[in-house]
Amino acid sequence: MTKEEILIIDDEPQIRKLLEINLESNGYKVTQASDASMGIKLAASHPPDLILLDIGLPDKNGLEVLKELRAWFNHSIIILSVMDDEESIVQGLDNGASDYVTKPFRANELLARIRSCLNRNKTVDHHTALKFDNIQIDLIARTVKNNYEIIKLTTTEYKLLILFAQNQGRVLTHQYILKEIWGVGYQNDTQYLRVFVGTLRKKIELNPNKPTHIITESGVGYRFN
Repeated sequence: MTKEEILIIDDEPQIRKLLEINLESNGYKVTQASDASMGIKLAASHPPDLILLDIGLPDKNGLEVLKELRAWFNHSIIILSVMDDEESIVQGLDNGASDYVTKPFRANELLARIRSCLNRNKTVDHHTALKFDNIQIDLIARTVKNNYEIIKLTTTEYKLLILFAQNQGRVLTHQYILKEIWGVGYQNDTQYLRVFVGTLRKKIELNPNKPTHIITESGVGYRFN
């Protein structure tokens, strides 16, 4: 079976070596780049299944690299960065990162996030249903069931659930969700979003107070599991 390939773009040799050891011991094929220029060339000549991208690169800002890659690279990109402030995380996710992991990172957590990204459906077949544990979504009939019982959702709740389901495992920022569902003019209405997430949780979660599907990423947004 062909190994899934991960490209590491990071200027720190110690980090690259640590990642290489952990990834290869878990069955992944690893390629490395020490700067943006080399990373973009490797990604273009032999597209990997996932990219681990450092923000602090010597020749170009990692966010610019992210934007450049997102013009044509459709697979997952996880940012690795020492910057752990909310603004940096949101900026990275809003510019197309699939996930954001801060340094120093825990190896097992990073591996879990990598698995989540690699397992995520890259495209959605609109002729089939989506199923997540007790939730079944029929994209043709536009119906949602919980344990095979129809759930009555408003148009907005349905659109919100589909957005989450089609981005399974990815952290979606408040601003991104608001823009996608309500439009550009609503990008700062985070309280508006919390209300709809709350009502949706009541309809699809077994315990809305301890959600297992729509997970809050504090200060950033939501992740659908």
